Amino acid sequence: MEGSLQLLACLACVVPMGSLVRTKRDTTGNLLNTEGHSAPAQRWSMQVPAEVSAAVGDAAVLPCTFTHPHRHYDGPLTAIWRAGEPYAGAQVFRCAAARGSELCQTALSLHGRFRLLGNPRHNDLSLRVERLALADDGRYFCRVEFSGDIHDRYESRHGVRLRVTAAPRIVNISVLPGPAHAFRALCTAEGEPPPALAWSGPALGNRSAVVPGQGHGYQVTAELSALTHDGRYTCTAANSLGRAEASVYLFRFRGATGASATALLLSALGFKALLLLGFLAALATRRRLEHLVTQDTPPRPQAQESNYENLSQMNPRSPPAATCSP
Repeated sequence: MEGSLQLLACLACVVPMGSLVRTKRDTTGNLLNTEGHSAPAQRWSMQVPAEVSAAVGDAAVLPCTFTHPHRHYDGPLTAIWRAGEPYAGAQVFRCAAARGSELCQTALSLHGRFRLLGNPRHNDLSLRVERLALADDGRYFCRVEFSGDIHDRYESRHGVRLRVTAAPRIVNISVLPGPAHAFRALCTAEGEPPPALAWSGPALGNRSAVVPGQGHGYQVTAELSALTHDGRYTCTAANSLGRAEASVYLFRFRGATGASATALLLSALGFKALLLLGFLAALATRRRLEHLVTQDTPPRPQAQESNYENLSQMNPRSPPAATCSP
């Protein structure tokens, strides 16, 4: 009996020291990830939604609020957002607030599209992302650092997933040569959710057929091989948000044989020879006209040089010329 009481007393002394992660919902009903510091303090925590969704071209807000154990902290602080992974992911936003300042001055904003909405002094690191692109899809992590008399920092470990949605868009469609003098058509489209691709055209009896595609992220490529009929081939991409289509044309050259091919070749060569002769004749005519114009033009008068010298002016001592009186 005494041994059992000692065992119960030992069990009662065990205090859980592992990290605590709880979930709750915000005022809009979105699921929040509440990440707490290790027990028993449980004062460092961050609240972020599990996921935020927005369409391409729109703006999205990534909420993030936190609590900390340093009451009335008024020293310098830095707010940071990372993408991809916590602690080591690339920074997309960073701002710093001086001691006693409510303003967090932006030091980094990737492509100028990230802007702080919250006030870190009020435990709010919420971020706004402008002009969303499909490449922005991913997970983001908020972080705060105290660097005054108190050095402390905390970062979200699970982050918030930003899901960027987009209606389909065909980014490339082309016809390429294949093996054994055959042709194949390629179609690449993008969208989120990734679109399903379908081909229609003469080789399919002008009926639409879904073609399995190879996906790479939000892009999908589907190939239509062994095109045996000339005409118009259309690729259609569709997902839950819409559809898009684009077309390409195939016209193969069927060369003539035997005498027809020879006649066609000689005709082409003869046409080129006529063009060359006409060019040479025009050049010769132009040179002949230029020569005739040169001969008919009268010579310009040129100033004559004179060797006459006024000796009387040059030699005033010379006797005057003899005169005959009547």
